[in-house]
Amino acid sequence: MTDTNKKSSVFIQLLPVMFAFFVMGFVDLVGIATNYVKADFHLSDTAANLLPSMVFLWFLVFSVPTGMLMNKIGRRQTVLLSFIVTAVALLIASIPVFYSFIGMMAAFCLLGIGNTMLQVSLNPLVTNIVAPQQLASTLTFGQFVKAISSFVAPIIATWAASATGNWKMLFPIFLVITVLAWIGLGREKIKEQPAGKISTFKDSFALLADSTILLCFIGIICHVGIDVGTNVTAPKILMSRAGLDLNHAAYAASLYFLFRTIGAFSGSFILAKWSAKKFFVISVVLMLAALCGMIFLQSKAALYVCIAAMGFGNSNIFSIIFAQALLHKADKTNEASGLLVMGIFGGALFPPVMGYASDMFGSQTGAAAVMVVGVAYLLFFATKIKAKAHS
Repeated sequence: MTDTNKKSSVFIQLLPVMFAFFVMGFVDLVGIATNYVKADFHLSDTAANLLPSMVFLWFLVFSVPTGMLMNKIGRRQTVLLSFIVTAVALLIASIPVFYSFIGMMAAFCLLGIGNTMLQVSLNPLVTNIVAPQQLASTLTFGQFVKAISSFVAPIIATWAASATGNWKMLFPIFLVITVLAWIGLGREKIKEQPAGKISTFKDSFALLADSTILLCFIGIICHVGIDVGTNVTAPKILMSRAGLDLNHAAYAASLYFLFRTIGAFSGSFILAKWSAKKFFVISVVLMLAALCGMIFLQSKAALYVCIAAMGFGNSNIFSIIFAQALLHKADKTNEASGLLVMGIFGGALFPPVMGYASDMFGSQTGAAAVMVVGVAYLLFFATKIKAKAHS
């Protein structure tokens, strides 16, 4: 096969894989959906914030079992299975008769399980398509595609609410995209490498005895908790402080993800010039300043600036922490990767605590204060970063 034919073959195989990265971003619709469900069923913040927990809890439970399954049925088949679970979740959310608080919790549980399977299996699948020297750039582009999906979800929901009076049109639209992604990847024949050693819960959790890995694991929990917390809380802050209705305040989530997308794209260039430690510190200080603004400021314009700053500041935290762990345990990258993916369950820990705090304080100040604790930990973590972790 000529070089031109090889490049063409790789491009054709990557198209459905990039489609899969777009589906991966569907998990972030939980932020805007939580606000609409809260309004529809007149829920307290404590009750409403259980919804994102139902999504992210499964990263703790299913990450390692998915790795074991992947070794049995293959990476591509595991990705296809994740599409089926995701499609069932979106189908449940699309059917009016199932629209209840319990029904949405069930749908979000399945969405979390499907997304866990997808996050664990999709990145390794890319290694079977592209050359090693192209892997980092391909995965970075995949994260960029995922960020676009996260960005458009609130826009689709608010458009549907304004145009049709039914914000839940978001679910059948994403359902169709998921089915198309399943068809596209199902048609491709991707040659996979033989399965390696199957990681177990014992292999992964044993790494927590290493202080550096433990710090990284907690860092991922805080990063994802802040990410989901901002996604859920930013619209509420705009409604309570600036007097916006939900349809207009919902754009705050898109603004957050827009600047996360910009930050993820620019971060690869910034880290080529700066040390990971320096950029991490600046990012976390930016997040802290943004949270202070979200606690004390009243102006709509100022709050939008703070939300954008949170998105940019939180855009490269995961990749820097991930690099720290993998460089520290270069001989146990599979186990370290599985453990850090489990840390995504931080998205299940923060929202209930934030909801309780906001109910206790009688405002979203309580929720923002919980995120300050997570940012404070990241500042502490910054002192442990090795400057060349990105290289």
